[in-house]
Amino acid sequence: MEFVGEALRKLREKRPLVHNITNYVVMNETANALLAIGASPVMAHAVGEIEEMVSIADALVINIGTLDGRWIESMELAVRAASRLGKPVVLDPVGAGATKLRTSTAMRLIELGDISVIRGNFGEISALLGEHGKTRGVDSAHFSAEDASELAAAASERFGSVVAVTGPVDFVSDGKTTYAVENGHELLGRVTGTGCMATAITGAFLAVEDPLKASISALVAFEVAAEKASEEAPYPGSFHAKLYDWLYRITPELLVERARVRRV
Repeated sequence: MEFVGEALRKLREKRPLVHNITNYVVMNETANALLAIGASPVMAHAVGEIEEMVSIADALVINIGTLDGRWIESMELAVRAASRLGKPVVLDPVGAGATKLRTSTAMRLIELGDISVIRGNFGEISALLGEHGKTRGVDSAHFSAEDASELAAAASERFGSVVAVTGPVDFVSDGKTTYAVENGHELLGRVTGTGCMATAITGAFLAVEDPLKASISALVAFEVAAEKASEEAPYPGSFHAKLYDWLYRITPELLVERARVRRV
C-alpha cells in the first residue's frame, strides 16, 4: 500500500480547497481536521454563492447531518455544479434510514450528479439500497464484516460510485474490487463527528487521487492518527485533541508502515 504514503505527500503539496456543505454539529471539527492534515476548508451553504464556490474548490463534501429545506437546495445546486465542472464529490448520508427525509435526500443527491464516493455506516448504506439495516440516530445498530463487504460492493455497483462502509473494519469497493481497512481505535466511537471528519478528509484526498485510492488513503490516514492519539490519550476528551495533533504529525512513511489493508 505504498500509494497511501504518496497520496499524503500529494495532498500536502497541493493543499486542496475542500468545499463543505456539512452539519452544525461538526463544522468546527471537520475544519480543524482538514487544516491539520494539510488541506484548506471552506464552509459555504448560501444558495447565492454555491456555484462560485464549487468552481474554485478542488473537491466537494456533502454531509446531510442537519437538514432543512434551504440546505437541501444548496446541496442539490452544489452537486449539479460539481458534476458539470468535473469536481469530485463525497457524500455522507448521515442518518439515512432513520427518517424518510434523510433517505430521500441522499437518494436525490445520488441521482442528480456524479458522486465520486459515498461513505457511511452499515445502516446508512443499507438504507440507500432499501435493505433492512437499522439506524439508531446517526449510528449503525448492526455490523457484520461479511455483510459489510458484500454491501460495499453491491452499493458501488448500484450507484456507480466508490462506496466505503465504515465500522470496526472498513470496506471500500469500486464494484469490482473490495478492500478491508483494519486500522482505527474504539475511542473514535466516543467522540462526536469522527465519521464526518473521515468524510471531509476523503474529500481532501479526492483532490489528488482516484476515488478508490482516495477513500482507502483517507481512512488509513485518519485511523492511524487515531491509533497514535490513543497511545498518548486514553480518554475521549484528551483523545479528541491528540487526534488533531496526529493528523498534523503523521508522515507518509508512518502510513505505509502502519496501514492494515487487505484485498477481500
